[in-house]
Amino acid sequence: MAFEGLSSRLQNVFGKLRGKGKVSEDDVNEAMREVRLALLEADVNFKVVKDFIAKVKERAVGLEVMKSFTPGMVVVDIVNKELTELMGGTQSKLAKANKPPTVILMAGLQGAGKTTSTAKLAKLLLKDKHKPLMIAGDIYRPAAIKQLQVLGEQIGVPVFTLGDQTSPVEIARQGLQLAKENGHDYVIIDTAGRLHIDEALMAELRQIHEATKPDEVLLVVDAMTGQEAVNVAQSFHSQLELTGVILTKLDGDTRGGAALSVKAVTGCPIKFAATGEKIEPLEPFHPERMASRILGMGDMLSLIEKAHSTIDAEKAAEMERKMRTAEFTFEDFLEQMEQVRKLGPLDQLLDMMPGMGKMKEMKNFKVDEKQIGRVEAIVKSMTKAEKQKPEILNHSRRKRIAAGSGTSITEVNRLIKQFDDMKKMMKQFSSMMGPKGPKGGMKGLKGMLPKGMKFPF
Repeated sequence: MAFEGLSSRLQNVFGKLRGKGKVSEDDVNEAMREVRLALLEADVNFKVVKDFIAKVKERAVGLEVMKSFTPGMVVVDIVNKELTELMGGTQSKLAKANKPPTVILMAGLQGAGKTTSTAKLAKLLLKDKHKPLMIAGDIYRPAAIKQLQVLGEQIGVPVFTLGDQTSPVEIARQGLQLAKENGHDYVIIDTAGRLHIDEALMAELRQIHEATKPDEVLLVVDAMTGQEAVNVAQSFHSQLELTGVILTKLDGDTRGGAALSVKAVTGCPIKFAATGEKIEPLEPFHPERMASRILGMGDMLSLIEKAHSTIDAEKAAEMERKMRTAEFTFEDFLEQMEQVRKLGPLDQLLDMMPGMGKMKEMKNFKVDEKQIGRVEAIVKSMTKAEKQKPEILNHSRRKRIAAGSGTSITEVNRLIKQFDDMKKMMKQFSSMMGPKGPKGGMKGLKGMLPKGMKFPF
C-alpha cells in the first residue's frame, strides 16, 4: 500500500502524544521532528515538508491545544487537516464542457501508464452513463495504437485511429470531428510519451492543444518515480498548463511522496489514482480520505462506495436471510467470496478499515491470497450435492476433493470443520439477537462461541 512506511511512523508518533494528559511545546517539537523525518523518508519534497511542519507547529502550540482535555487528539486533528490541505483540500472533479464533447488531453512520460489510464478513464465515464471516444494519438511507440484498440474492445469504447503515418495533430482534429458527428460527450486523446521531456514532444503537444482546445489536460505520473514525478509535473505544467494529475501505480509505492508533493509544488490537483494493471475504472482522488488512511483512521466512505457499486443488494439480502436461518451452504459461501473478491485485493480493503494498519503490525498479520485460492479450489471440487449438504462428505469424498483441488485431505477437513463452526455461530448469534431480544448480551455470545473458532478465510 502507498504510504505504508509513513503511515506506520506517524501512527507511532501520535500514539505517544495521545497517551499524554498534557502536551507541552517540547512534546509538540519532538513530535514534529519525527513527522519531518517521516515525510522526508517518504520522499516528500523538502520545501513542502518545511512549510507543512511550520503550519502544523503554528496551530499545535496554540492555547486551544495546550488547554484541551485531549491535546494529543487535537494535534492529530490538526495534522489530519493540514495533510488534507496539502493534497488539495477537497476532491477535484473532472471538467465538463458547456457544449459537448468534453475534450481530455492525456500527457506524460513513456512508461507512466498513459494508454492504460486512458482506457481506465473511458471505463469510468462509461460507468457514469457517458459516451466516450478514445483517440489513438501515439504514432511513435510500437503497438501503442493496437494496445488502445484492444483495451477499447475489452471495455466497449470505440477508438479512432488513422494509423501511424498521419500526424498526431491531424488524428486529434479528425477524431474530434467524428465525436461531434456521432454524439460522443467525452473525447480522450492518448498522446506519445518520451523517455525524457524534449522540445519536439512539447511542440507537438502544444499543437494538439491548439487544434482541440481541451477542457482538461491530465498528466499521467508514475507514483513509483517518487520525487522525479514532481519534477516531471513541474516541467509539463510550465509548458502545457495542466489542469490535473493522474497518479498511477500508487499501490506499488510504499512511500507515496509524489502524492503529497505534486499539488503543493505545481498547484495541479490530483484528480485520479490508479492501482494495478487491470482495466478497472480510475478511482477519484479524495484528499481527506487519503489523509485519514495515512493516519490510521481508515477510509470507510471509499469502502462503502466500493461495496455499493460492486455488491448485488438483492443477493446480499438473500445471503443475510440464509445466514440467519442457517441455510448457508458451500455454494453460498463461494458466491460470497466472489462478491468480496470483486471489491479488490483484501490487503487494500483492510487498509481502509480504521485501526487495521496497527493490528497488522502488532499481529504480524498478512492476508494470504493463495490460501483464499486454495479454499476456492476445494469448494469448486465438490459436487452440487456436496456443496448443499456438507454432512454427506465422508472420507472417500474428502479424499477425491483433495485430489481434485490439488490440496491435502488435512486442508479439506480443516475447511469443513471451520465452515461447520461458522454455521453454528451464525445460528446461535441470530437466535440470541432474535425478536425476543438479546439473551445474555455479549457475555452470552462469548460463552456460545466454539472453542478456537476461526473463519475459513
